Amino acid sequence: MAASRRLCLLALLGATGCTPVVIPAGLPDRPPAIGTKAFVTADGARLPYTSWLPEGPPRAVLLGLHGFGDYSFNFFDIPAPLFTSQGVAVFAYDQRGFGAAPHRGYWPGTATLVADVTAVARLLAARYPGVPVFLAGESMGAAVALVAATSADPPPVAGLILLAPGVRGRAAMGAFARQTLEIAAHAIPAVGFSGSAPGFSPTDNPEAMRRWSSDPLTARTFRVDLVYGLVELMDRALEAAPRLRAPTLVLYGGEDRIVPEGPVRRLLRTFDPAAPVRLGFYPKGHHLLLRDKERAVAAGDALAWMASPEAPLPSGAEAAGQAWLATTE
Repeated sequence: MAASRRLCLLALLGATGCTPVVIPAGLPDRPPAIGTKAFVTADGARLPYTSWLPEGPPRAVLLGLHGFGDYSFNFFDIPAPLFTSQGVAVFAYDQRGFGAAPHRGYWPGTATLVADVTAVARLLAARYPGVPVFLAGESMGAAVALVAATSADPPPVAGLILLAPGVRGRAAMGAFARQTLEIAAHAIPAVGFSGSAPGFSPTDNPEAMRRWSSDPLTARTFRVDLVYGLVELMDRALEAAPRLRAPTLVLYGGEDRIVPEGPVRRLLRTFDPAAPVRLGFYPKGHHLLLRDKERAVAAGDALAWMASPEAPLPSGAEAAGQAWLATTE
């Protein structure tokens, strides 16, 4: 039965002539720049950003990368005051294919996402000389950060904060699911489907949930080939993990059902034991950790780590993480 099903899928794949659509960056024709409302990339693309600034000169800069279907303002508007009150300047931009960035709903390719974050990090490092720049990615954004940090030309950042890292790639999928995605991405790449997941919520914060559910710039329907590109990115992130050398703080919640614990455990096992990677675990935390009701706890740990990457996390989340890792899945 399984063999027959596989043969049918392969026959369908051979009969189709479509390919997943990818819209990468164009040819460079200018130096990247910071505009008043957007980062302008070397190919002229405008990536809208939101900034939240402290009252005085910043002691650190945090560059945020939103998750799949999300966008910059929605990602960090709720937790931003927790960071600016401690002297941290926060910038977050809409990644290509999402929010108000170019080609909404189409996958730009992993290389383009990585090139964009590297360029933006360099712009911020130049604007704030001598001030450490940290990269915080949520879910898909964490996967982009991980691939960028392990590339041949990594962004100039002092460290990474990986929030609910999106590493739910092919290794976390069954054989039939992998084959079905492959077929669909090549046979019906433009077909859209809902990304909703009934039965659980990405956060326990009603205000964050309202924004997640109703904001017009938050995507809720996705092309098949957009999801295919996401899976490719998550595969790349997991493959990159053993090469990570940058100081890294992984934050994960025990109530996360969007990125379940299996892929996160696999990621943590994949890191080089000598790499400066630390884990903060929050048993009642959800996927959108920095938007949860108890977001101040995770934010406080992130701020403490940014100030001193080797100091204990004030909430005790590192000890909770070790206890969680010691349990079986």
